Amino acid sequence: MPDHELCVDHSRLESVYGPLAGSIRRLIDVSIRSEADPATVAAAKSQIDRAADELSGALRPGSFGVRRTPDGQNIAWGNVVVGLRNPVAPPLVIHHEPDGLVWSEFVLGAAYEGPAEHVHGGVCALILDHVLGATAHRPGRPAYTGTLTLRYRRRTPLGRPLRAQAHVERTEGAKTFAVGSLGDEHGVTVEAEGIFIHPKQPLE
Repeated sequence: MPDHELCVDHSRLESVYGPLAGSIRRLIDVSIRSEADPATVAAAKSQIDRAADELSGALRPGSFGVRRTPDGQNIAWGNVVVGLRNPVAPPLVIHHEPDGLVWSEFVLGAAYEGPAEHVHGGVCALILDHVLGATAHRPGRPAYTGTLTLRYRRRTPLGRPLRAQAHVERTEGAKTFAVGSLGDEHGVTVEAEGIFIHPKQPLE
């Protein structure tokens, strides 16, 4: 794809498509928890189908991929963890501290349930994979997961404030070794260790 197609007006697209994803995110949550009567559900389905037909009038092929902002930053708006345009994403906002700590605070709702009233273990892994990987990722020098090891200490609750954090333990050549955790106000629920690899040639 030509660079001029990758370079977009970040603020304009964010103001248009961010709220759309937020509305669909709410719809997902409501559709899981709704106990509306059959007639109401059928009417809502018809409205949803009409909206999907309208939005289908202009679709790009495949996934959303990465867009480049005018200042050269790559934005993965389709990403399942942080994607602004992905209603499946919570989405997380990733913070980088000067000392190398990477963290995010968020709440996971009904869409992420595994055991009743608790987060699915695979979702915990997904989030920790991204947060640990963010310790190694650099602009123009991506890092990809080599291994991820998790220790589930207790269940992670839905609907309560959570925090995921990570830092680099050491680096060896192209490998970054990171450690981190997910937890709530009572402490750690999942511990994680990962190895993230910088490829010799950047992957498209």
